[in-house]
Amino acid sequence: MGDVELERAVVVITGVMASGKSTVAQLLAERLPRAVHVRGDVFRRMMVSGRHGLAPEPDEEAEQQLRLRYRVSASTADLYTAAGWTAVVQDVVLGPYLEPYLDAIASRPRYLVVLAPSQEAVTAREAARAKTGYGTWTVGGLDRVLRTETPRIGLWLDSTGQTPDQTVDAILDRLHEARIKD
Repeated sequence: MGDVELERAVVVITGVMASGKSTVAQLLAERLPRAVHVRGDVFRRMMVSGRHGLAPEPDEEAEQQLRLRYRVSASTADLYTAAGWTAVVQDVVLGPYLEPYLDAIASRPRYLVVLAPSQEAVTAREAARAKTGYGTWTVGGLDRVLRTETPRIGLWLDSTGQTPDQTVDAILDRLHEARIKD
C-alpha cells in the first residue's frame, strides 16, 4: 500500500460510465481494513418517480436532482468517516460538478481518483456489459467532458491496459498524488 495509511478518509473514484469505477471501488474497499463502498448510482435509483436523467443539455430539474444526489452521497461518506470508516465513493462526477462535489465532503483527508481509459476501451467495455448506461450520451461526448471540462486535480489514471487489480495497485502506490489539498 505504499507509505500512506488510509483510515477515516474519503476516496472518490470517478470517470465516465464503463470506465471501471464500480469494480475498482469495490476491490479497493476490500483491501482496506475498515471500508465501505458508497455507490452514487444507488442514490439516483432511489428517485422512483419524477426522476429526470442528466442529458448532454440538461434541464434545470435534472441538474437539481443531480446536485441532490451528490449532496446525499457526500453526506453518507461523511457519516461513515465520522464513525471510523474509510468511505470509497464511486460515481460519475465530471466537469463543473467535480469541485463542488469535493467541497461538499467535510471529512479529511479526501482523495480523488479519476479513471480515464481510452474511448476505444470504454466503448468495448460498454458493449460487453449487460447494463447500458449511456442513454442520450455517447462515449465520445462524455469522454470529451472528462478530458476537456473536468479539473485536472487528484490522481488521473489511464487504466486502458490494466486489470482492475492492477488499477487498485496503482491507486495504492500513488495515493499521495490523489490527496486533495485543503
